[in-house]
Amino acid sequence: MEAWISQSNSGKQTMLSGACAITGLVLVIGFRNFNGFNSNATAGFLLGMLLLFIGVAGFLLSGTQTIVVDPKARRIMIEDTNRFGTKKRSIPFSNIVEVGIGYLGKKSNYVTWYYLVLKLKDGKEYPLFSPGRFFEGGSDRAVVAGWKQRLEDYLAQ
Repeated sequence: MEAWISQSNSGKQTMLSGACAITGLVLVIGFRNFNGFNSNATAGFLLGMLLLFIGVAGFLLSGTQTIVVDPKARRIMIEDTNRFGTKKRSIPFSNIVEVGIGYLGKKSNYVTWYYLVLKLKDGKEYPLFSPGRFFEGGSDRAVVAGWKQRLEDYLAQ
């Protein structure tokens, strides 16, 4: 089998954090003249500050995650690259006990992201194709079930 290489969409991350920052800035400017701390304008201003902070932090920390599942080397290599550098992690196949599917969101709002959960020998769990990284197909449970089956096939070799 060939190596399975998947890369997140950093453009969507940047776009979402930019929209959050712009919304926050609009609220901060719109509600900057509040009178006292017991008003709706204060709440709007503070919400704007929070959104602005989340948007700027998201923009600074957004980056690309590359996942390589290499059946020949029998390991999964994860490389996170952002504006501050690159972080690498390697997980040997022999360290993986189980592969599950996790999700983030609520089915009632129709906003749900799915991802793989690797259960490791040391009892820890590691999210693979984690939500918020915008891997193509991460919002479709059937696609993620296909990822799970593919990974299990690699592990079984």
